[in-house]
Amino acid sequence: MQNSTEPGKSENKIFTLPNVLSFFRILLIPVIIWLYLVKDNSIWAGYVLILSGVTDVLDGFIARRFNMTSDLGKVLDPVADKLTQAVILICLSVRFPLMIIPFVLVLARDIYMGISGLLVIQRKNVVMGAEWHGKAATFLLYATMIVHVFFPSISSTVSMILIAACSEMIAITFILYIVRNTKALRQEKP
Repeated sequence: MQNSTEPGKSENKIFTLPNVLSFFRILLIPVIIWLYLVKDNSIWAGYVLILSGVTDVLDGFIARRFNMTSDLGKVLDPVADKLTQAVILICLSVRFPLMIIPFVLVLARDIYMGISGLLVIQRKNVVMGAEWHGKAATFLLYATMIVHVFFPSISSTVSMILIAACSEMIAITFILYIVRNTKALRQEKP
């Protein structure tokens, strides 16, 4: 699918349903923290996390299917993802110390993506969205987090396998984004 760059097209819109859903995901973060850490209610925290994940899938589907992509959405969607992921990983690391590994990988990847993404915007005037491997890593990360939230007494072996698979996928996406953004920065401006 092509993204239009003509003025007045959906890329310039702010108030779209996908953007509202991304903002809603950000508003769910304090609710998850409160349920998981303060109320010690991992089941309800898990339900809210699933709701967050469903809205993530919906906003992407709606944006592409109904041509509601926007430059704001290309920024807001990953910000909502990253904030949610970071908070859940920090919450989970209280019970599952190995969760610090995917947290550090996500943090390093996202700092790199933020800096290189701003450089691409500044130098090339292009906002680069997420790619399939990033979505796959996000799905695996959410699945790992949801399993750990709903099953706080998960066996250490299963926990380690999930965390290792998730960490490996995050590392792979990190490398692929480094390649993509470096290539974008090196290309001549048309």
